[in-house]
Amino acid sequence: MKQFSVTCHLYLAACLLWLAACGDKPEAEESKTGKEKNIVETGELAAVNNRAFVLSRYGRYWYEMRVIGILEHGTIVNPGDSIIQLDPTEIKRFIIERESNLETERANLEKLRVDQDNRINDLTTNIKNERATFNLKKIELESSRFETERLRKIKELEFKQAEITLAKEEQRLELAKTINYNELKIQEIRVSQVQNEIENAYALLPALTLRSPIAGVFQIAHNWRTGNLLKVGDNIYPGNNMANVPELSRMKVNTFINETDFLKIHLKQKASVRLDALPETVFEGEVSYIGKLCHRKDRNNKSRQKVFDVEVLILKSDPRLKPGMTVSCEYLND
Repeated sequence: MKQFSVTCHLYLAACLLWLAACGDKPEAEESKTGKEKNIVETGELAAVNNRAFVLSRYGRYWYEMRVIGILEHGTIVNPGDSIIQLDPTEIKRFIIERESNLETERANLEKLRVDQDNRINDLTTNIKNERATFNLKKIELESSRFETERLRKIKELEFKQAEITLAKEEQRLELAKTINYNELKIQEIRVSQVQNEIENAYALLPALTLRSPIAGVFQIAHNWRTGNLLKVGDNIYPGNNMANVPELSRMKVNTFINETDFLKIHLKQKASVRLDALPETVFEGEVSYIGKLCHRKDRNNKSRQKVFDVEVLILKSDPRLKPGMTVSCEYLND
């Protein structure tokens, strides 16, 4: 009986030793060869340089413009290629009206100059007449010193009256010159304003042909009223986006990182990018931006998962990379 008990104890001890050895061995192997698994997230391709064509305000008279020409969606464009043509009809009609107004204002200006010259001539003639009367009354006053006191008094009053009348005419002439100057200045400003409006309208005509400053693929924006792609005949308003031209030579991935993995990545960290359409092809990339603010991964549902925005720059251009394509992005450990 004692021998059986000893045998049982030895058997239990051997089992415990074997279990301990088995439990320690995987942990040791993992400490020697195990590495952290790379983080993989989904994302979407986008162009680094993307030019948006937003309708600007063309002068202060036009609150909407009509599209009369637009490239086909997805067309490859080069710098300088025309992509959208806006209707110049209203601006040309405005130019015709203003050119007619300009002729009228110029005629008014010439007429004003003639009227002012005539007015100044009349006032100058009046002054000459009043000065002659003044000189005559002055001579009569000097000659009346040998006359009776009553007659001298009359001559003094007549001289005083001629002096006052001459001063008034001279004052009227100076006042007329000031008025003429201001009237002439106002009319010249009117002519100048109409001229500026015509020049500005002419300068707008070339701007109605929108051209791409970069090479890329032409993407038509949606009409905010209908929800469909913008087309010929649509009216658009200042601030409306008409189209985009992403430059395909430099691409990036708009992706994210879970808040629990935020501290596991850093700028310039290498990443492997795979298109969902070409899962076997790897494109080299590196982290170029890490967001500073955390937000819900999907704001439209009740998920509580929080992420940070991340941008991964594709290091080499490839014609297979197109904006909007879905990719998987694997952040590689250093």
